[in-house]
Amino acid sequence: MRATVVFAFFAFVFAFVGAIPSRGLNARRLAQGLGPLPPVRRAPTPVAIAPRQQPSSTPQCGSGPVQCCNSVGKSNDSAISLLLGLLGISPPSVTETVGVGCSPVGILGIGGNGCSSQPLCCSNNSFNGLVAIGCVPININL
Repeated sequence: MRATVVFAFFAFVFAFVGAIPSRGLNARRLAQGLGPLPPVRRAPTPVAIAPRQQPSSTPQCGSGPVQCCNSVGKSNDSAISLLLGLLGISPPSVTETVGVGCSPVGILGIGGNGCSSQPLCCSNNSFNGLVAIGCVPININL
């Protein structure tokens, strides 16, 4: 008896679902001479409603190419302050980070321009690579 009731229930559900008119496929509509249906908007996916990440707090190098310097130190270091004095350069801050013997790093180190020391992003690179002032170390995979 139970099996008959369950069978009758499922038969009723399948018959009812089959009786609901569907909008049809676009291929069937086009074969009948009708135009295609507009896309159906579905509920947003979890990816679409996920919160966006905040920008990273790592410094971006907007002042020029990433620099690879032979030596890095503070502007109040004796050797660096002597070099800056000989060049007539006064750094904006006593504890400004300065790179000495700098050259630009190629994209991802391609072309033999890999950096064996810490790559830097410097705000003042206008001394032909001899010194770079206002440097901040950055992390890139070379």
